[in-house]
Amino acid sequence: METRKVAYAVVLTALAVVLSPFFIPVGPVKAFPVQSMINVLAGVILGPWYALAVAVAASIIRNATGTGTLFAFPGSMIGAFLVGYAYVFTRNIYVAALGEIVGTGFIAAFVSTLLVAPALMNRAMDATALVIPFLAAAVSGSIIGVLGLVALQRAGVVKRMKAEG
Repeated sequence: METRKVAYAVVLTALAVVLSPFFIPVGPVKAFPVQSMINVLAGVILGPWYALAVAVAASIIRNATGTGTLFAFPGSMIGAFLVGYAYVFTRNIYVAALGEIVGTGFIAAFVSTLLVAPALMNRAMDATALVIPFLAAAVSGSIIGVLGLVALQRAGVVKRMKAEG
């Protein structure tokens, strides 16, 4: 089972990287709904720790290739972990998707404006400056992620999602 999880993680990371040119520029942020979709898929299928690893790997590669910014780290990592955590405790894909929306749309937006911008970019930002772009990406990506999970279940690719903590 561990080999399968690693394979899924690699495929989801690759998918995030391949689709990384499709972002929405909003000021200093490159809003990336695909990452929210990947977070929902990874969190439900793989659990919180693998989802976090997928988010970190995708963020590193996106930054190295110029299709991401430093905001990609908290923007993807917090949501991915919360998706997996919410799914482990509820076994509900809709609650898991809500974890992405809360984690990325609100918590990561505040972390980015209060910590990342001043510390790593030497720039102060309004605490709510990133909520709208992060929330837009999280909501749209979460919807696509849930639709993807339902399609994968119906196709028999993912029989029963058993994410473990």
